[in-house]
Amino acid sequence: MTKPEICPLGVDGILVRFARSLSEDANTRAIAFATQLKSADIKGVVEVASSLISVRVGFDPALITRQALAQTLSEQLAQPKMTGTGPRRLWQIPVAFGTDHAPQLAEAAAMAGVTPDQAAAEITGQRLRVIALGFAPGQPYLGMLPPHWDIARQSDLTPQMPNGALVAAVRQLIIFAADAPTGWRHIGQTAFRVYQPDTPAPFAFQPGDAVQFCAVGDAELTSLKDRSDTNGGAQVSVIT
Repeated sequence: MTKPEICPLGVDGILVRFARSLSEDANTRAIAFATQLKSADIKGVVEVASSLISVRVGFDPALITRQALAQTLSEQLAQPKMTGTGPRRLWQIPVAFGTDHAPQLAEAAAMAGVTPDQAAAEITGQRLRVIALGFAPGQPYLGMLPPHWDIARQSDLTPQMPNGALVAAVRQLIIFAADAPTGWRHIGQTAFRVYQPDTPAPFAFQPGDAVQFCAVGDAELTSLKDRSDTNGGAQVSVIT
């Protein structure tokens, strides 16, 4: 197990890094440590945010020095609270893989060495984890797909990817939070909104959540987009 690194980050931040490359262990440790710090309620800490393999700790220099915070973080690392680090919630989200909604599925599947049908079956057949939120508000990075899904990003950008697009690269999936350019390949489409700014809880996901996709037809997805009583037909349950 790699020893965590405590690094300065800007004038009011510290980065706690658990590895130099992405692994399930490093990601699990980062998410667990972020949860631990939020519960610790350290004076002067104004933000705790986990990423793929690290945790950013933002602080108010008027309330705590960098040296004092680094010492506190070292003490917290020495007493890890790893209980309850598994998924807390399971999301089941409909996704369409038809040609109109997945224009690059065949290309991505070929790069992964499978057929489009096999690709859809693999994506819906396993439970993924929200390993980080980023790039856009509430936008999830989901992983990890099997090793043959370690496909590269495109060399060129797709000018605009629609909100709810399911995209793939480097053994990960993303559900797009808003219309935006990307170098990831468009392999499916949901009606699910990961970011709803006008609601009490604008971010649907939390790091560590589990996600299971279920395949639906193009017509059913279109129907889900037109409904206002459900967020894209998604269901969420608490894992006990």
